[in-house]
Amino acid sequence: MRHCFALDLKDDPALIAEYEKYHEKLRPEIEESIRSAGITEMEIYRIGNRLFMIMETDASFSFEKKAEMDASNPNVQEWETLMWTYQQALPMAKPGEKWMLLDNIFKL
Repeated sequence: MRHCFALDLKDDPALIAEYEKYHEKLRPEIEESIRSAGITEMEIYRIGNRLFMIMETDASFSFEKKAEMDASNPNVQEWETLMWTYQQALPMAKPGEKWMLLDNIFKL
């Protein structure tokens, strides 16, 4: 199944460059946590300071399972804290909400 998300980066060229550098070669423990949750493919695209993430999952994936796994994984918690240095919530996000799930409104 495909899931698409959006999130903004802080609008600072130096911070954006650092964020992209972290994603050139993902930390192995972070990649392992993503894959073990049932995520088979993940891509992040950027325009300006807006990010779009496309995530493909297998039948074992659930958002609840991923949240539980992340909450109990200190490596993921450290990564998320570091990434929040560069990220900022979308204007319509609720407090504490990061990546926002997009609604699919068209498919050809």
